Amino acid sequence: MDRQSRQLMTLHEISKQLGASLDLSKTLKGAMRVLSDFLEMQRGTVALIEGGEVAIKAAHGLTIGELQLGRYKLGEGIIGQVAKSGYPIVVPSIGDEPVFLNRTGSRKDVIKSNIAFLCVPIMFKREVLGVLSVDRLFADESISFDNDLRLLKIIASLLAQHIKLSRQVEKEVQALRAERDTLKVALKGKYHLENVIGKSPSMQEVFESVHRVSSSKANVLITGESGTGKELIAKAIHYMSPRAKQPFIKLNCASIPEGLLETELFGHEKGAFTGAASVRRGRFELANKGTIFLDEIGDLSLGLQPKILRVLQEREFERVGSERTIKVDVRIIAATAKDLVRLVSDGEFREDLYYRLNVVPMYLPPLRQRREDIVELTAFFLNKFNKENSKEVQISQEAMNSLEEYMWPGNIRELENMIERLVIMLPDKIVHWRDLPANIRTMSGGLSAHRVTPLNQVEREGILDALKASDWVYAKAAKLLGITPRQIIYKVKKYGIGRGIS
Repeated sequence: MDRQSRQLMTLHEISKQLGASLDLSKTLKGAMRVLSDFLEMQRGTVALIEGGEVAIKAAHGLTIGELQLGRYKLGEGIIGQVAKSGYPIVVPSIGDEPVFLNRTGSRKDVIKSNIAFLCVPIMFKREVLGVLSVDRLFADESISFDNDLRLLKIIASLLAQHIKLSRQVEKEVQALRAERDTLKVALKGKYHLENVIGKSPSMQEVFESVHRVSSSKANVLITGESGTGKELIAKAIHYMSPRAKQPFIKLNCASIPEGLLETELFGHEKGAFTGAASVRRGRFELANKGTIFLDEIGDLSLGLQPKILRVLQEREFERVGSERTIKVDVRIIAATAKDLVRLVSDGEFREDLYYRLNVVPMYLPPLRQRREDIVELTAFFLNKFNKENSKEVQISQEAMNSLEEYMWPGNIRELENMIERLVIMLPDKIVHWRDLPANIRTMSGGLSAHRVTPLNQVEREGILDALKASDWVYAKAAKLLGITPRQIIYKVKKYGIGRGIS
């Protein structure tokens, strides 16, 4: 082919390479390969400006080691000068040009070399994105450098548009990924928190409250019977908050003797008391910038309550045996199974402390009030302990019916412990009714769903009485019984209760 045909074919093939992919590294290498194949280019590079430097990103005729050496400051060497000025440079003989650095070392005998070197800026509008550099394209010396430059400028223009497009697409992809990750957090089941199971209406309300309060600095008071998952909710609030990367420190106020609790909370100085051999930081100090979870806050002594109140109000305290005041930024989440309102009324808990803690109250219902969750919780614990013990234990429908009927005084903790015990001790792969603990078998009666035990008969009669008293308005009957309308509908269907049935 003549020179003009080769140039047109080169431009056509480079356009095909650039249109085939948005992988910038792949397309730039492809463009260099086309220049080599169609114009017999010996060496060529595409260098892009990144962070104040010009770095070779694609090359032909260079080894990987040589390519990695191709980094220039703006204004350094021929490539750096073109990147800085935005104007092309032609070096007729690199052996005679002191500015030519041979940074890559690809030309071993540069002093004696007669190679011509051409550099053109890769520009989008007036922005210099990088530099396209090649040894002279045509061996025929009758072809002027102007012809080479004209072709290289066209190629550089094609590269500039492709580079700009690729970067824009990558930017949009990153933005979409960031949005996806944000949505994953925001829509974690929408009111469903990791490690907390509950599809019942009462737990959905809890999840909604967690989402609303987590982004704030407000103190939270979580109430509910033992074993309902108060610590899990406290952790969820912390790890969904802006403090998530800071400490989550927990302390059970009922598990530490009163004489040691102050030291645990506030720390002590060396020599503050017998046995204080060194300085010790307390839980509040350890929780600085993060969250402290005070479990069983209802067991806190009256003597320590004013000191906790001071931290809540002033965000400061002193270690035991010290006069130096320590400032802290701590969010407090407290929990209790006790009735704090009654304790306040009885003078056993400070009213001002109660209101400071109770900025956002959150109540966790007992398991007997969220029976819709028993099946899902059972499945979760079975899966967990099967994995831990390399087993495949499943539960029969008859046994499952009994678990749904049981009152669960120990709540989720009792269910979890029972499932773990069954998985470890059961010789078979199926949990039958006879395998359940005696207290569960006694309370559920071990009967099928079609028979009514004495306990169920009492419940049936109670529901029937409540419906009659409320003129068969389910919502009113549920309120009388202290359960949800959904639960009473479930019970009505279960026992076959209807008007005219006694």
